[in-house]
Amino acid sequence: MKISYSWTKDFNTADLESLYLSVGWESGKFPEKLKKALFNSHRVYSAWHDNKLVGLMNSITDTAMTAYFQYLLVRPDYQGKGIGKALTRKMLEVYADIPRKVLISMEDKVNFYTSCGFVQHTDKSPMFLSSL
Repeated sequence: MKISYSWTKDFNTADLESLYLSVGWESGKFPEKLKKALFNSHRVYSAWHDNKLVGLMNSITDTAMTAYFQYLLVRPDYQGKGIGKALTRKMLEVYADIPRKVLISMEDKVNFYTSCGFVQHTDKSPMFLSSL
């Protein structure tokens, strides 16, 4: 299986809805907002199998001190094939000169992020104010 990668912010809403809902994320119910959110992100790196969007990762940053990785998702039927690691590796390369990289992980994904070099902090808690 040949996976291609792209730096693009130009997604159609059907692709975004399908990808996000494939992993059970509520945000998939708001594809227009997702499209705008990704367009307004600093960077978006996506994975494609032929013309099918199979994964993506985005970043938000102040370009000096901190880069936030908001989304990393890979379709369930494509997980375990190195796509998430490839997306993460490329983003970490791009932000190598940024001293702090931050993300919020679902509990069942902590081992994945640890394998990518992230460290779980027990003295910090993610905080949310969400209307989703």
